[in-house]
Amino acid sequence: LGISRIVALSAVGSLKENLQPLDLVIPDQIIDRTKGRPATFFGDGVVAHVGFADPFCPELSAVAANAAASEGVRAHQGGAYLVIEGPQFSTRAESTMYRSWGASVIGMTALPEAKLAREAEMCYTTLAFVTDYDVWRRGEDEVSVEMIVGNLMRNADAAQRIIARIAAQVPPRRGCACGSALASAIIMSPEHISGETRTRLSAITGKYMKAPSGSVM
Repeated sequence: LGISRIVALSAVGSLKENLQPLDLVIPDQIIDRTKGRPATFFGDGVVAHVGFADPFCPELSAVAANAAASEGVRAHQGGAYLVIEGPQFSTRAESTMYRSWGASVIGMTALPEAKLAREAEMCYTTLAFVTDYDVWRRGEDEVSVEMIVGNLMRNADAAQRIIARIAAQVPPRRGCACGSALASAIIMSPEHISGETRTRLSAITGKYMKAPSGSVM
């Protein structure tokens, strides 16, 4: 479809005192605690290893931070988003452990989305709206769906305004490395990649997985 950028929305719990409910966090790191979610387009007929040291696009994240500031939203740029499998919330012991790791927020989305976006050479960032303090903070009500949805709805208008501003401010040409993430990631020799695999992955690898000379697709 020609899409090259993704701005996602997440409802997250805070793991830091200064990240208050209704705040916005634009994270720059991820800690993966998911399991059983397909997280790659590869591994079935072709091997590829993309760099994922910086999982969110720095260029798109900067645009998002500027857009949030322009809309007067209390936003925090940077921090680690710890992604759990769910659908259950964390135990108090887990929540306390995640805080000791230095994570900023916790949620159930952004993975495998960020990994798949990188493999597809798409820029990806997320607007992580804080809805609660998870369960580590003594004296707080236990996190509930009602609490999350209520605070998320209070931020819905701000989210729409920020996304509209991002769309208007994003540069026409990308200056980040996301658009070439696969350039040196495919490690299989072309003659060992089947025609079926080339066809299946053509939308994201077409410019790299050319048919070997003399072969018939």
